[in-house]
Amino acid sequence: MKGNQNIINALNGLLAYELAAMDQYFIHSQMYQDWGLNKLYERIAHEFEDEKGHATKLIERMLFLEGTPDMTNREGFQVGNDVPAMLESDLRVEYAVTDKLKQTIALCEVEKDFVTRDMLMVLLDDTEMDHAYWLEQQLGLIKRLGLQNYLQSQL
Repeated sequence: MKGNQNIINALNGLLAYELAAMDQYFIHSQMYQDWGLNKLYERIAHEFEDEKGHATKLIERMLFLEGTPDMTNREGFQVGNDVPAMLESDLRVEYAVTDKLKQTIALCEVEKDFVTRDMLMVLLDDTEMDHAYWLEQQLGLIKRLGLQNYLQSQL
């Protein structure tokens, strides 16, 4: 089914953020595992899988719309060098994904592509209610407990 090129372009823009989040979660999970922070490793490895699922949905939708997914761009990719920087970087990417999702959902409304909009609404809920919220909680715990106590709780 031939899709709207504006929608396909917006989905590719969104894919660039989802791929960045996926790659960033992957490297961060490996760093956590290497440091022995097993709880963080498990959660961030789970986030990597979620982001891979988001990217897959975007790719499938673009292919259905007869578009070409751009797998080369990564928007917002930044590896942290310690736990707080890693969590902050992951949260920054999730906020960027949220903004891009909202823009693309608005475009879908204008272009009357309600199937794509509905798919993106599920991704938005997952991004805001699961990913970003959890990261905000972790950064809050670091402030309340102190970094050393937080890190000890993640062993």
